[in-house]
Amino acid sequence: MSQRPRGLAELDAFDAVFTALAHRSRRTILTVLHARGGEMTSGAIAAGIASLGLTKRPGDVPAMQACAAVGQSRLMHTYERLFFGKKVVAQLLLSSDDFTSPLRYRNLQNALAELLSLGVVPIVNENDSVSVRELVGAFGDNDELSALLATAVNADWLLLLTDVDGFLVPSRSKKPRLVRVVRKLTAALEAQCNGKSKLGRGGMISKLKAAKLASEAGVHVAIVNGRNPAGITLGMERKIGTYFPPHSRPRHAPSHREKC
Repeated sequence: MSQRPRGLAELDAFDAVFTALAHRSRRTILTVLHARGGEMTSGAIAAGIASLGLTKRPGDVPAMQACAAVGQSRLMHTYERLFFGKKVVAQLLLSSDDFTSPLRYRNLQNALAELLSLGVVPIVNENDSVSVRELVGAFGDNDELSALLATAVNADWLLLLTDVDGFLVPSRSKKPRLVRVVRKLTAALEAQCNGKSKLGRGGMISKLKAAKLASEAGVHVAIVNGRNPAGITLGMERKIGTYFPPHSRPRHAPSHREKC
């Protein structure tokens, strides 16, 4: 009996969230979690590393491209299984050119709009298997990619899922304090993520920056614990997690509609 690759197994832990998304009538886009800064999560390269039986992340670009190519199919198989009988999923592999070229950006917007109108859930990831720039992070990370997508589709909400309860900062007590609302991301707040504490390493600072990018574009953003079965609903009701209100005037009243 083979062991399930760690990155793909982590997706299973979010099964309740995927089920909740599938049963909502609203439009949803998912960006793929992946490896950044030495952390092995559930991205194409990480899934490929596990599938190929490698003990560590390759150091050369061709090997990483090979891992990404193998991992993409494993990753999509996992998403298809999680949404089986609930939603049809589609894969979009993007590069930075899709956001910097006006023509390609319009094509991306049109493709996403059509998929969403058909009730399909687009699964979006960086095109690691063919674009060298993406291997070193053309978007910075997939949190930034999700913020760019939220802007591209004029999303009402961007939900950034993590394995903690939101943006946690040190407090006088031993238990860290959850920041419930961030109206402006300041240098002082960012500095809370720069310590050696497990609470603020890598993943959270990228989510804070993505939240800033999206909220400044008029999107409601919440960082919530994806392991909470009701995390999607409660996050949008601002009952859990960390909420970032839009800086510009919302296009319409906050609603439980488009989510990325």
